[in-house]
Amino acid sequence: MSNKKSIKKKREKDPVRELVDQAMKTSKLNPTEEQKDLIAQIFKFIVVGGIATLIDWVIYYILCRFCSIPPLISNIISFAVSVTYNYWASCKYVFNVNDKRSKVEQFTVFIVLSLIGLGINELLLFIFNTKLKWNYMLVKVIATIIVMIFNFITRKIYLEKK
Repeated sequence: MSNKKSIKKKREKDPVRELVDQAMKTSKLNPTEEQKDLIAQIFKFIVVGGIATLIDWVIYYILCRFCSIPPLISNIISFAVSVTYNYWASCKYVFNVNDKRSKVEQFTVFIVLSLIGLGINELLLFIFNTKLKWNYMLVKVIATIIVMIFNFITRKIYLEKK
């Protein structure tokens, strides 16, 4: 099956894409099919990422607040749990994963990108919580937003079919 036919078939089965189509019909906007696909993909990324973020934050909060584990260590533990969920859900629901790469290669790329995101997250926590004494949850929210943008862009570039 050609790539254009498989994309069209995938659009027809995607309930999020159908919602985007309906929303565009009632608006004055007239995006291209590719723009509609991107809108649907961003929405799915936000939902999957939101669930992963919730997992991350809840574990992080519990470890910091109730287990008295330092924020930098709590962040690594909560990251490990949430990134496992995020990989599975991102590959299943968000990205049109490049099937020419092995599962091991896909997971490795995902983990490397996630570790870079974790590094950004840790750096922000270290600077703003440890050094500047900002509230640990406020810093976590700010860091999450920055890393979320990084994650979408890099995963789209490295995981998807070209």
